[in-house]
Amino acid sequence: MSDIQDVGYGRQFADFYDRIFPPGDDTVKWLAGLHPGDGTASLELGVGTGRIALPLADLAGEVIGVDSSPEMLEVLRGVLAREPRPVTAVHGDIRTYRSERKHGLVFCVCGTLSMLLDPAEQQQVLETCAQALAPGGAVAVETHNPAFVDAMHEGRLRDTFLIPCGEDAALQSYSLIVPAQKLWHMSHIWHEGGGTRLASESSRLTTPEEIDAYAERAGLRLEARYGDWQGSPFTGVEPMTICVYRSADGSAAPVPEERAASAAPDRER
Repeated sequence: MSDIQDVGYGRQFADFYDRIFPPGDDTVKWLAGLHPGDGTASLELGVGTGRIALPLADLAGEVIGVDSSPEMLEVLRGVLAREPRPVTAVHGDIRTYRSERKHGLVFCVCGTLSMLLDPAEQQQVLETCAQALAPGGAVAVETHNPAFVDAMHEGRLRDTFLIPCGEDAALQSYSLIVPAQKLWHMSHIWHEGGGTRLASESSRLTTPEEIDAYAERAGLRLEARYGDWQGSPFTGVEPMTICVYRSADGSAAPVPEERAASAAPDRER
């Protein structure tokens, strides 16, 4: 276990992560709809505190959640001890995680892929997805949209943002873009109950086309790209991009009719 690399995100954020990112109902419903319903478990790469895995287990059955942060997994296991669900927390590396099991749904959301700053390591994650995918299953990857980050800064390399998080808390963020390295650094002050906590994070501004290239090399093909978890087509201005992939060998299951009607897949790439 000691050779699992961890950047320390969980040590900084575990105590207040769920205040910044509450359970994602739309995300969970959408992911549950991607699962083929064949009884296979879902696999989340970067499960964190289980904000997605826990409610997804209620809708789509068993979830295996992998994370490198012992602190995040401790929070998740605490919830499972109080409210058991078919969720298994695994301390592991999302780049190299391997299992004999195959999964109807493999997903990596909330910018987790972008926290790997080396393109070669991001490639490894898509290879993990492909290796774990069962026939007819789907892969979903959600990352920051670099164009939105640039627009948010309005031409400035540095900026400051304050995000209210309920009545008694707020996140104050100092943001820095390093264009030459495609890096986005964020230093945060968490304000709550008269106290503060400090945290920081770095992400690689990864384009959808780069993720498509990783996926193609891993044996996956792009099925559709979305701009939110309501199924809106990705137009290039949204904060996040959601890419859905299937196996390139033709073993994909068709998109459910209700989803196909609500969001036109982006097949131009």
